[in-house]
Amino acid sequence: MVSAVDIASSLKGIIAGHSMPSTEDWPDLEYIGAGRSAVVFRIKSTNKALKLFYPEFEEVALEEAAIYRVLQGNPYYPTLYEAGDNFLLIDYIEGRTLFECLTIGERISEMHIKEVDRALAYAKEKGLTPSDIHLRNIILTNEGNIRLIDVARFRQNRSCQQWNDLKRVYYSFYNKPFFPKRIPTQVLDSIAVTYKKFLEPLSERLMDRDAG
Repeated sequence: MVSAVDIASSLKGIIAGHSMPSTEDWPDLEYIGAGRSAVVFRIKSTNKALKLFYPEFEEVALEEAAIYRVLQGNPYYPTLYEAGDNFLLIDYIEGRTLFECLTIGERISEMHIKEVDRALAYAKEKGLTPSDIHLRNIILTNEGNIRLIDVARFRQNRSCQQWNDLKRVYYSFYNKPFFPKRIPTQVLDSIAVTYKKFLEPLSERLMDRDAG
């Protein structure tokens, strides 16, 4: 099997144009998804995922690798097996993000919320400052456990109230019997945009005011 370093090097030019490699040329790779800074593949016949960063985000690759090393060994975070200038090789986690759970109506329990709290508490104990905690980077595994991914912003010097705000919505609305447990993707996306544009800055200003 081709090594992660060789795959990352060979695909660098293709990824630079935000294009996808041909499945005929790379039959061992299974496309998982893409974000603003990277694209992720599962290496078939393994339990590993290869995260390839676009050239303009290679600094993020180095930062995320450093943070995963700090978190290494904790079951709430994937194991980092290998890293380079433009890639990470980590655990492939079978399951659904909390975002996906909401779109299909799979219930998110209070136990899951407390697991996220424990994962974040561990990161803080290691001297990190978890930020950008949202529904798409929290995974509910097929065994019912919580895993957190995409930790590149865990060393930002800014207050982040996103997880506290999500918990407030969970306990005030979602956890009530009358509240729908299945929410369309378009509605969730609209809420996320509104939150980022208006509510998150307000939440952070209120926290800074209280801290002062």
